[in-house]
Amino acid sequence: MRYLWIALGWTCVGLGIAGAFLPLLPTTPFLLLAAFAFSRGSEQLHDWLLEHPHFGPPIHHWRTHGAISTRVKVIATVSLVVVFAISIITQMPGWLLMTQAVVLSCVALFLWTRKAPPDAP
Repeated sequence: MRYLWIALGWTCVGLGIAGAFLPLLPTTPFLLLAAFAFSRGSEQLHDWLLEHPHFGPPIHHWRTHGAISTRVKVIATVSLVVVFAISIITQMPGWLLMTQAVVLSCVALFLWTRKAPPDAP
């Protein structure tokens, strides 16, 4: 079972990294899931993830404050707008644009209603 937790952890780390570049694929939730999986499968990998200079701070901010940094919010919002603009430019069907607008608006609303970490602007 330990190896399944480790595999799940690495899968989530990979998805989290992809989420840093792909809109609609969230980074932090996958990193949180990776931290959970690693805590079940490998204390060493769990500690590595929490101490990682790029992955660790968002996990820490979410766990301790339920917070998302303003920088991440801005990057995510710009990504959401770009994705929606591409959908408009490629003339997606109206029903799909409406669905996408609702989903993207909900994501943006969620992001912007989270507070910023105390040590971030």
